[in-house]
Amino acid sequence: MVLSAQSVCLIRVDAICWTTLCTMGKQQSKLRPEILQDLAQQTEFTEAELQDWYKGFIRDCPNGHFDIEQFKQLYSCFFPQGDAGKFSEHVFRTFDSNKDGFIDFKEFITALSVTSRGSLEKKLHWAFNMYDLDGNGYITKDEMLEIVTAIYKMVGHSMNIAEDGSTPEKRTEQIFRQMDKNKDGKLSLEEFIEGARSDSAIVKLLQCNLEMGASESQTT
Repeated sequence: MVLSAQSVCLIRVDAICWTTLCTMGKQQSKLRPEILQDLAQQTEFTEAELQDWYKGFIRDCPNGHFDIEQFKQLYSCFFPQGDAGKFSEHVFRTFDSNKDGFIDFKEFITALSVTSRGSLEKKLHWAFNMYDLDGNGYITKDEMLEIVTAIYKMVGHSMNIAEDGSTPEKRTEQIFRQMDKNKDGKLSLEEFIEGARSDSAIVKLLQCNLEMGASESQTT
């Protein structure tokens, strides 16, 4: 499956309502008014934009969701020269907020709202959750290295992120030297956001996936 431009890459909605919505995907191409209103309030999209996104989402995902293999296929289309497999797994994990192994429209549009139109702080908070692999509220060097390595494999050649001859290991050490203020070998959310704000080069690396996601959503 290759998602179209309208379907490429907080809110509390009754689970039964969303389950019904997904199972009706083939017949219903518009969001229910109450769901549309909630999404418009909780995301940065207008109601008209949400309806357009939903129409495209259901066109490409008639069952109302997509799984990890479909998500990997999507990323491989945008990064044919690299290996996006591992990185796409981490992005999928972050999108899949209820951890059921699928991304439905609610999860998709909520994450897209943050990564494409959210403030820098919201984007960094989202990125922190992706780097924090075990979800314990801190990023260790091993966790950082895993994500940075995945980014290098995916876009290193095309984005020239290693222009200084650095390696994932060296880049991870550099990030920790600048961010780990209390030298405890792990990054808190506060250290992560403060460090990223103070260094544009780090922001570029940390957010390369978010910037890619925003540009992909406009690709025809």
